[in-house]
Amino acid sequence: MSKASMETKLRNEILENIINMIEDVRGADALPVSASEIAVPVVDDEGNEKFALIKVSIPRGTRNGDGGYTPYDGYAAAEDYKLDLEDKADKARAREEKKERAAKEKERKANAKKVVKELNEKGFDKMIHEEGE
Repeated sequence: MSKASMETKLRNEILENIINMIEDVRGADALPVSASEIAVPVVDDEGNEKFALIKVSIPRGTRNGDGGYTPYDGYAAAEDYKLDLEDKADKARAREEKKERAAKEKERKANAKKVVKELNEKGFDKMIHEEGE
């Protein structure tokens, strides 16, 4: 059996297991829409019918330049994804902190302007008039 046919057989077995599980657990139809995809009807919180599309693939990896492939490593891909999510979360936290600092600075400046205005309207006028008398 060729490598491609073994991968196709494996993919089909996995799809069949997923279809059986969905039909057993959810009681919903799992609709094959291609050789590697199934659509599952679902309902959102508002009662609208949607479809979840599930795709199964057996990746070969990346081409290595010698006419072959560097095998796909799911563990490395999962670690890369985890690091990517952490990086995005760090950037989101940094943006949020920057927004908070900007809001605090804006508030501080507004308060300072208010104090200066009060001093100009009340304090400085009194000081000027008292000194002149």
